[in-house]
Amino acid sequence: MAGHVLDPGSGVTVAHATSRAAAGAVTRRTREERETEQDRVLAPGATRARRAGTRSRPEKPDPLRTCFERDRDRVLHSAAFRRLAGKTQVFIDPLDHQRTRLTHAMEVAQVAQAIARATRLNEDLVYAAAIAHDCGHGPGGHASEEAFGPYVPGGFDHASWGADVVLRSLNLCNETLDAVRNHSWSRPAPATPEGEVLSWADRIAYVCHDFEDAVAAGIVRPGELPRIVARSCGSTRAAQISRFISAVIEAVERTGSVGMTSEAAEALAAFRAWNYERIYLRPDSLEQGERVRRLLEALVEAYADAPALLPEDRGQDLGAGSPEALAAAVEYVAGMTDRFAAEAASRLLDWPEAELPARYLMRGT
Repeated sequence: MAGHVLDPGSGVTVAHATSRAAAGAVTRRTREERETEQDRVLAPGATRARRAGTRSRPEKPDPLRTCFERDRDRVLHSAAFRRLAGKTQVFIDPLDHQRTRLTHAMEVAQVAQAIARATRLNEDLVYAAAIAHDCGHGPGGHASEEAFGPYVPGGFDHASWGADVVLRSLNLCNETLDAVRNHSWSRPAPATPEGEVLSWADRIAYVCHDFEDAVAAGIVRPGELPRIVARSCGSTRAAQISRFISAVIEAVERTGSVGMTSEAAEALAAFRAWNYERIYLRPDSLEQGERVRRLLEALVEAYADAPALLPEDRGQDLGAGSPEALAAAVEYVAGMTDRFAAEAASRLLDWPEAELPARYLMRGT
């Protein structure tokens, strides 16, 4: 079906024969007009698109989109973002209703955007940075950082790896990359208030939704939450996220700085510590992490010793065992999804099925 002519002589086709809805008289809003609107409505310290947009490779501005909207679109259409659907959040090879790195990124974006909207910060910047923030994660969750660490000078950190390696080809704005690079609390503080929002949104989202996934998996029960958590923010994800978002907004209103009111921050810290004890560091999880580490280390060393096994655009001309081959191997393996890594280990290394992280299903190998 090719659509339907709106009116003879209009030169316009509509999707439905019964299309009647109309926007009315419209003049397109240019980028410059919307940048002017930002100057008027955003908070004094918010990041303006008009004074941002510096990229490592200079580009002409887009006629319709602000610089951060372009960043958002580039991330959404990137292979790195799509691969997050196949990467572990907490559970290896998750069931359909459990979070992946991709759904985590979208939930972080929702939390960050809600905070930015209420505090008149730049929503486009926080959204672009939020969906990009975990693109540096390897397969198998945080265990991949332990696996890759010995091969990367200074260690492997998913935040800086994402900003400086994985997203490099997208030529994103400095402000977006800074927020991605420094979203982890162990990193230096971000340069923008929007980056600070991302740091809080990431922690709020994963603490709450990892708990919900663990409840659904039968690992913990809502009634087991510490009293400070249940009293301060309830026992459901919806109540918890609402409480923490409101606490950040209240802190910004009170002080102008991006933080969280002390009572809620204490509850969030207790909640996170409890998650570590009961979910992330439980014996089954540690065993899974060790399996992931061994598998990824073996893959890195195999590709470094035989770089001809790498895709043609990555390592065909590198010397076996060279530092360049090792760097290319780490970059390639870090980009793999959980399932692709397991299948590669099975195919190249004859990896024992019993040694795979649980729930990796070796379909088609």
